[in-house]
Amino acid sequence: MTAKIVLVYILKIMGIILGIVVLYIILGLVLPLIEVSSDDDGQPKDIPIYIYTNGVHTDIVMPVKNNLQDWGAKVPFSNTKSKSTDYNYIGIGWGDKSFYLDTPTWADLKASTALKAAFWLSDSAMHCSYYKTMKEGEDCKMIMISRDQYKNLVKFVEDKFDRDQNGNFIVIPTNAVYDVNDAFYDAKGTYSFLYTCNTWANDALKAAGQKAALWTPSDFGIFRHYK
Repeated sequence: MTAKIVLVYILKIMGIILGIVVLYIILGLVLPLIEVSSDDDGQPKDIPIYIYTNGVHTDIVMPVKNNLQDWGAKVPFSNTKSKSTDYNYIGIGWGDKSFYLDTPTWADLKASTALKAAFWLSDSAMHCSYYKTMKEGEDCKMIMISRDQYKNLVKFVEDKFDRDQNGNFIVIPTNAVYDVNDAFYDAKGTYSFLYTCNTWANDALKAAGQKAALWTPSDFGIFRHYK
């Protein structure tokens, strides 16, 4: 095989890769503009939930406890550094395990972490954070949902947790937590550039019958529907 033929093959491969990247960027900008409408089940909307982003990951924030679900019993307060039990809300997000543990902000992103996350090469995790209060803003929006919608949301979230032989969520022993109020748990599924932490959060909203993007890899694609 001559050098010319090798060069042609390399250029073709680079062209294909560039084409995929460009297509992904276009879809990542266009598909989030297409809104999946909320589904009104006719029930009173008396349960507050929130969507919250730290600029990288979108979390679904729910009441710690009501008569439908007690998150404190399944995501023990004792697994946080503070071990405090007076929190009122819990934020849960799904994502790439290495991305979560090594990339609290975009400034911490490593090329190796990004490549593994993009191409189905690492495990996933649930990030659970407790909060005493929630404050609405550009990074946090409140949504009122019904009891049945909340049940569907809880099931969607719980189904993503990995469990031990006793059915309990599996905490990940690590010091790479973001604060004194959070912990990580093993999760099902594999992160990729097609299914990101924000794609999961967007699907959680769909499961709860709420407005969402048709598809989105970013937090922007979610929050644009809640301005």
